[in-house]
Amino acid sequence: MRAIIAHPRRLMRAFGSADDGNIAVIFALASLPIIALLGASIDYSHASSVRTNLQAALDATALMVSKTAATTSTTELQTAATSYFKAMFNRPEAQNATVTATYSTDGGSAVTVTGATSMKTSFMGIVGFPKLNISASSTVKWGNSRLRVALVLDVTGSMSSAGKMTALKTASKNLLTQLKSAATINGDVYVSIIPFAKDVNVDSSNYNQPWVSWTLWDAANGTCSKRRDRNDTKSKCLVDGGKWTPDNHNTWNGCVTDRDQNYDTTNTPPATGTAATLFPAEEYSSCPVPLMALSYNWTALNSKIDAMQPNGGTNQVIGLQWGFQSLTSTPFTIPAKDPKYTYQQVIILLSDGLNTQNRWYGNGSTHSTQVDARQKILCNNVKAAGITLYTVQVNTDGDPTSDLLKQCASGTDKFFLLTSANQMVATFNQIGTALSNLRVAK
Repeated sequence: MRAIIAHPRRLMRAFGSADDGNIAVIFALASLPIIALLGASIDYSHASSVRTNLQAALDATALMVSKTAATTSTTELQTAATSYFKAMFNRPEAQNATVTATYSTDGGSAVTVTGATSMKTSFMGIVGFPKLNISASSTVKWGNSRLRVALVLDVTGSMSSAGKMTALKTASKNLLTQLKSAATINGDVYVSIIPFAKDVNVDSSNYNQPWVSWTLWDAANGTCSKRRDRNDTKSKCLVDGGKWTPDNHNTWNGCVTDRDQNYDTTNTPPATGTAATLFPAEEYSSCPVPLMALSYNWTALNSKIDAMQPNGGTNQVIGLQWGFQSLTSTPFTIPAKDPKYTYQQVIILLSDGLNTQNRWYGNGSTHSTQVDARQKILCNNVKAAGITLYTVQVNTDGDPTSDLLKQCASGTDKFFLLTSANQMVATFNQIGTALSNLRVAK
């Protein structure tokens, strides 16, 4: 009997001191976070795969809808984005997938497409996370670069031959169409037009502006008390002992000649206290049509091209200098730059001949290397200012290739030698395509 009673007592004492069961319980409890972590890694890996597909679908959707975003309504943009997204995102385990598309023009055009979905977890549910939320977004930007382009166009007498003036007008107007198409909003692209011969016409309405110098004009345009010879000048009159009376400045035809050296090769603003910086009025008989400052009035720009007529000698320097001035400095009013954008400034200089005459050198008919020397300095100054310079030589008369224009260009790919008038159209189209791509690049 004692043995029977003692055995249960021994079992009770053994149970109280045993630790085998405690270890199993502790191990089971300790295994829960390990299992949860392993399960979480599996669930997160799965979610990462879903998110990768979500991102790819959003990227593709953003690219697709960006092609028409500028010309569609908010509702149309959203409908298109939803349709593209559903076609590209194929993950059945992803629940309640949504997509939202927005278009903005702040600092350039941009389409942003955001997407969200959720996925049931396989293991994390045991620790209170039955699903994972997944989201992503994609933004396509374009047009955050703005363009300012100066068309410096030769309208000298030789442009009347071989269909060159007609082709130039067609090429220039086609280029304006390309540039207009590259603009999303007003101000994305500005264009100035500088027709040049020996002189440039700054518009006779500016006769009372302080940046015009009248010293040369007054000496050549007036009447003498001694005689009334139409070829009279102030110096002749004074030699004859007469009194010289300059004509009224409102009779000026608007032409200016080169500024004093070295201001003829810079974009230095004219200052009334420094006479050499002013632009000398000249009554040039072959005065071209007035230039046009930077504008996005495409109708007026096209009308300016239509008005161009060929006459006079060749002075590429003065055309290029005014193109430089039109992009950067007074007397032009330069449109303010928005810090949200980057700006590309470009000059396209087209000429069908070699320099023949400026204020100091040449006779208007034969090549003048002295004028070339002034242009070399100017071209270097233009490029040093960060302006991209395209040069186009239209050589239909068998002139030598212009090494000057080749050197002036911002690169070998920006110099064009043409041997027929019709090539102007294709060349300006090529330049316009390059500029448009620059404008709309991401």
